[in-house]
Amino acid sequence: MDFNLKNKVAIVTGGSKGIGFATALLLAKEGADVAICGRDITKLEEASAIIKEATGRDVYYASKDVSIKSDCEEFVRETAEHFGGVDILINNAGQSSAHSFELVNEEMWRADLDLKLFAAIFCSNAAIPYMKERGGGAILNVTATIAKTAPASSLPTSVSRAAGMTLTNAMSKDLAKYNIRVNTVCIGLIRSEQIERKWKRDYGHLSWEEFSKLSSHKIPLGRIGETDEAANVISFLVSDAASYVTGTSVNIDGGKGEAL
Repeated sequence: MDFNLKNKVAIVTGGSKGIGFATALLLAKEGADVAICGRDITKLEEASAIIKEATGRDVYYASKDVSIKSDCEEFVRETAEHFGGVDILINNAGQSSAHSFELVNEEMWRADLDLKLFAAIFCSNAAIPYMKERGGGAILNVTATIAKTAPASSLPTSVSRAAGMTLTNAMSKDLAKYNIRVNTVCIGLIRSEQIERKWKRDYGHLSWEEFSKLSSHKIPLGRIGETDEAANVISFLVSDAASYVTGTSVNIDGGKGEAL
């Protein structure tokens, strides 16, 4: 399928590793110019070099903390100045923070909401004027399946992700008149540095394939997903191929989620 992303400008927060990197790479392969941010400048430099070598596309990168409003605004403005506009925003920055309710203190609540909810709000507010200038755009908020059915000891992540889902739905209604589409993907078990650490720490005697297929993961498709599988869905949703899709959520979880 042709995603028709040639010469589109795409911002991916948390784009130096994991799903963010896989998505930035795929968007560039499909012809987009990409801008990635994160906190680790070394990882950003490495990710940028890989994308450039693999695709020949320009990559803008900068070390930013998207939990800070001014950093969000600066990165979007710098991207627009570098490429001449913004068409796509993927709010991907985040990390897992899962504890029982009584163990979550105020600092943990605020840090998680700042990184996962307010970062999406700040980046979106900064990007929308540029999308209006282009006659439309696409915003994709990366959330998680636990936003729909929160298990025990999933705080504060489940709450911030649920807020991100509601944000997506409300934004899609407000921004449709500008031809700006807003969707979310709800991530389940996808290969990540955190999951790899658990594999090496607790199941080092198993290969990745063996660990991925453990029945204890309770994944109907029988394995942990790969980052490029998430990137495929994300790239579709921000592309013109999904031009009539807005205000929806798509689970990327191998069928494990208990809610549509």
